[in-house]
Amino acid sequence: MIRVLLADDHPVVRFGLRTIVEAEADLSVIGECGSGSDAVRLAEELAPDVVLMDLKMPGMDGATATAQVVAQTSSRVVVLTTFDTDGDILRAIEAGATAYLLKDAPSEELIEAVRAAARGETVLASPVATKLVSAVQRPGLSAREAEVLGLVSRGLSNVAISQELSVSEATVKSHLLHVFTKLDVSDRTAAVTVALSRGWLPPLT
Repeated sequence: MIRVLLADDHPVVRFGLRTIVEAEADLSVIGECGSGSDAVRLAEELAPDVVLMDLKMPGMDGATATAQVVAQTSSRVVVLTTFDTDGDILRAIEAGATAYLLKDAPSEELIEAVRAAARGETVLASPVATKLVSAVQRPGLSAREAEVLGLVSRGLSNVAISQELSVSEATVKSHLLHVFTKLDVSDRTAAVTVALSRGWLPPLT
């Protein structure tokens, strides 16, 4: 019997997942919760074989919870979410998720992903796999380029950035040109927008 823990902040979603999972003779839901911190706690207490983890939950998010579950238990994590941006996918995979599915996946695909995860096999929904391969193959920003673009996102001019980093304005411009090339954009606003969408910059506050 594969023992499953449900972690999603929407009770209706949890009800639907429980119905799908418990319709299978070899699967059983042993607990459910609505936050990342509770997911970690219950994973430690109940030792499920698989945790079905939402990414966006109040308090501790799903990626952070996934990392803690993987580090502190032997449970496998299947991320099930509506989000398929590059940054979300990479965070979940880097955190140790065994599988990443979208909530519009057919129930049969979800069940097979749970079974595969319990066996330790990696499962990625097709659109997710495509995005992941693209993100891995795409050259990322260097630490300095990310730093410069982060200051751009805060509204600083090239002159202000050069003063902040104690480099010449020409150096700042050079870093930005490299950023534009890597992101395939032609201006500062587009660079920030694309970098944010890929999870290469922290969200603006």
